Amino acid sequence: MSKIALAIAAHPDDIEFMMAGTLLLLKKAGYEIHYFNLANGSCGTTEHDAKTIRRIRLREAKEGAAILGARFHPPLADDMEILYELPLLRRVAAVVREVRPTVLLTHSPADYMEDHTNACRLAVSAAFIRGAPNFKCLPARPAIGGDVTVYHALPHSLRDALRRRIPCGSFVNITSVLPVKLAALEAHQSQRHWLASTQKVNSFVNSMADLAREVGRMTGRFKYAEGWRRHLHYGFCDPKADPLRDLGKNYLIHQRYEHGLDVA
Repeated sequence: MSKIALAIAAHPDDIEFMMAGTLLLLKKAGYEIHYFNLANGSCGTTEHDAKTIRRIRLREAKEGAAILGARFHPPLADDMEILYELPLLRRVAAVVREVRPTVLLTHSPADYMEDHTNACRLAVSAAFIRGAPNFKCLPARPAIGGDVTVYHALPHSLRDALRRRIPCGSFVNITSVLPVKLAALEAHQSQRHWLASTQKVNSFVNSMADLAREVGRMTGRFKYAEGWRRHLHYGFCDPKADPLRDLGKNYLIHQRYEHGLDVA
């Protein structure tokens, strides 16, 4: 069976912030990797009109994907229009059936904004319905078989919208690939002013590195890390499926969380 990893996120730069290190390590482990943002970044500016920023952010996202060595899939919606609705689900499902992922990386179910949580819901639903011939996607794609293991990234603040800390189920050591992850995020230069002016993030690249360092401290072992929670297996994969174990010494299970004692 082919090893394929698909990252589904909301906006251009979301994959780079919270998922790209793991995606890079999966590529090193022999996975074909795919990069798919559902929104085009149309609201991520205080300087440009929507048409201009869509064009800028499309170019930046393609550059980010190229730096990661991932196949790029074009966005489907404007910002704040990632809604959990049937027409968009049909289009996301078409990409999932086309790609046939064995690993799906997506947002946390609990995050600070609705585009992120809705992108998560759409990704999970598209993966769940991948094998049902009676669910019609757009464009039409045949139902597919095979397992897909779904992992949820940590939210951008490492907390949910009510400021509660989100626990990790596992960690991936991204120290060796951090320079490439940083370079991919640097491709999104349009966000430097936007994040500084609207979210008080003075350096979005340094902010990402600080988050990765904080997650690394949680492990007591890795300098920089990305944190993950594995989705329940029903309808997706074997109960014991954990393909991130392909990453070997770069993968660390949080045993207490995995045994269900730490669920938030």
